[in-house]
Amino acid sequence: MSLKPIWIYIENGIFLEAKSFGSVGTRVGEIVFNTSMSGYQEIMSDPSYAGQFVVFTMPEIGIVGVNDDDMESLGVHASGIIIRNFNKEYSSFRGKDSLDNFLQKYNSIGICDIDTRFLTKNIRDNGAKMMIASTEISDKNELKKILKSFPRIEEVDFIEEVSTKEKYIHKNGTWDSHTLKYKDVSKKPEKKVVVVDFGVKRNILNELCESGLEVEVIPSDFDPQDLINRYKIGEINGVFLSNGPGDPMFYKKEVEKISKLIEAKVPMFAICLGHQLLSIAHGHPTYKLAFGQHGGNHPVRNEGNKVVEITAQNHNYNVPSSICSIAKITHVNLFDNTIEGVDYNNEPIFSVQHHPEASPGPHDSKYIFRDFAKIL
Repeated sequence: MSLKPIWIYIENGIFLEAKSFGSVGTRVGEIVFNTSMSGYQEIMSDPSYAGQFVVFTMPEIGIVGVNDDDMESLGVHASGIIIRNFNKEYSSFRGKDSLDNFLQKYNSIGICDIDTRFLTKNIRDNGAKMMIASTEISDKNELKKILKSFPRIEEVDFIEEVSTKEKYIHKNGTWDSHTLKYKDVSKKPEKKVVVVDFGVKRNILNELCESGLEVEVIPSDFDPQDLINRYKIGEINGVFLSNGPGDPMFYKKEVEKISKLIEAKVPMFAICLGHQLLSIAHGHPTYKLAFGQHGGNHPVRNEGNKVVEITAQNHNYNVPSSICSIAKITHVNLFDNTIEGVDYNNEPIFSVQHHPEASPGPHDSKYIFRDFAKIL
């Protein structure tokens, strides 16, 4: 394969030329960086990255290829990835295809032969910005014009793009590194949870199943009264609000539905976007971080036992400190002291900002899924 030229324009005026692989064309998105040392396939297939370009600080990407087992969803949702060195040839006994073919299959752009340290420092110092990348247009002013005409990430309903259209039952457990298969969870569970899919990662569903729960996944456009009725008659035991893309303050319709579940005192657990939507539904609006938290190495302190857990993160928004008035803070990020987890006062509801399922990544926080199963 031969790499093709690609031109990049970032809204703060930066104009660059690099090489591309994967799909061709013109893409617009928000540029963020991720510090994970492994798991590029899981990151690219995470629906939370919809509408974003991901700069990998790990310089060598493509080394282990891709395979069907490591998908977090049914496709690639990121607008594209930006890497230093693209490895055309992969070497792994689990690898089934190249990263180039993978991006072509899912219509996503790969950008390489570029100084990712420069880009990372720029995002760190100036915040996450909108950008455009094109294999078709090389004129800076034309790229700038197109970028200005596109809606910003906080103006797009990405949930509509990534949520399931039909409800289904998830039946896989977690990955077994000895058998190289997902564990069988055919044993009849005693409790059932409904997952509202705002862009859920497959490994979250696996962990819920592993915790002994029957897992039903439903579209984001759900009827809250139906869930309340099902809870009252004992058909379900609780609700899980998933991770997902976009600005939580944009999703007013989803917040209104969650508010009804709160009023009915339905037990709930939420991660990432779900965590943020719960905060808004309780009357505490979220705010945007300068460049977000994206990586697999963030230290988070459990405020209950003071144990520091190494966690995986992927978010640009955070819940405010005012939430202390209605909830107990359960986890704190030690990088910037932002809130990472809350347990709402006098309600069977709790949530975390980080990703306890982290696959690949640290497993320090997996107990949170078992804690949810216990309160149902």
